[in-house]
Amino acid sequence: MDIHVRDLRYFVAVAEELHFTRAAERLFVSQPALSKQIRLLERRLAVDLFERDRRSVRLTDAGAMLLPHARSVLSAWGDADSALAGHRAALALNLVVGMSTSPGRGLLPALRSRFRSRQPAADFELRQVQWDDPTAGLADGSCDLAFVWLPLPSGRDYASVVIAEEPLLVALWEGHPLAARVELRLADLVDEPFLALPEDAGELRDFWLLTALRPAPPRIGAVVRSAEETYEALVGGVGIVLLAAGNAPLLQRAGVVTRPLVDAPRGQFALSWRRDDQRQVVTDFARACQEVITANEPASGRDGPGSDGDFTV
Repeated sequence: MDIHVRDLRYFVAVAEELHFTRAAERLFVSQPALSKQIRLLERRLAVDLFERDRRSVRLTDAGAMLLPHARSVLSAWGDADSALAGHRAALALNLVVGMSTSPGRGLLPALRSRFRSRQPAADFELRQVQWDDPTAGLADGSCDLAFVWLPLPSGRDYASVVIAEEPLLVALWEGHPLAARVELRLADLVDEPFLALPEDAGELRDFWLLTALRPAPPRIGAVVRSAEETYEALVGGVGIVLLAAGNAPLLQRAGVVTRPLVDAPRGQFALSWRRDDQRQVVTDFARACQEVITANEPASGRDGPGSDGDFTV
């Protein structure tokens, strides 16, 4: 027998009001619609629930028998609905934070502490995202915020807090002729094949290829989507690659060396989120991150946020 909670709610309203018009007003439905639903309920139950005439409405014995049970069901459903609402609210406070590069160990504990001081019931989980997605899950909505390298594709769609600004290094095979030098300049790399992010990375791909500073388009040795792919391409002599100084340990393994690129722009590592996401929990997470960065800025501010090394990425 398929009886809906709505049917029981309608029945209880009429049973308590003993007046179809008043019950309809209480339920915000029309009186004819309410009468129709009660008749359908009686048909499903195969009993009359009300005695009706032009002057009055009375419960039948079957109706009087059903009433306490209907109230009990509605009360239980109300409790269940409240519990589910609480569960949904808790889920809404649990953020997923994507990352294309892991932030340094000093940032996360301090960030979690400050975030919870703003949102005691909230928490966040980190999710590693491949380099195919430079927004680290923001674009497809799988992440609420993300630790990313700037610039982002469609950058106007996102707000950001810069965590660290880092000098760039050149990573290359240890047998490469340029590996013998102590430092490198942009002019030294013009004819070298580069390892590149996927084309979908857009402006971010161009940044790591230094496209805007070149007299001609770069030579692409291979497209890489992870640190492992990059390492294998480097030791294979397929090309060279730029990386932020804090990421050097990802590639400084057997067969690979890094050299400073002294006349290059700095890389910017940031916490980003969608501008149209106005939830308080997202705003509080971003503010907590900004507070941690501000508290750990070097006194001179010469090198930008995070440059003291506490939050190297």
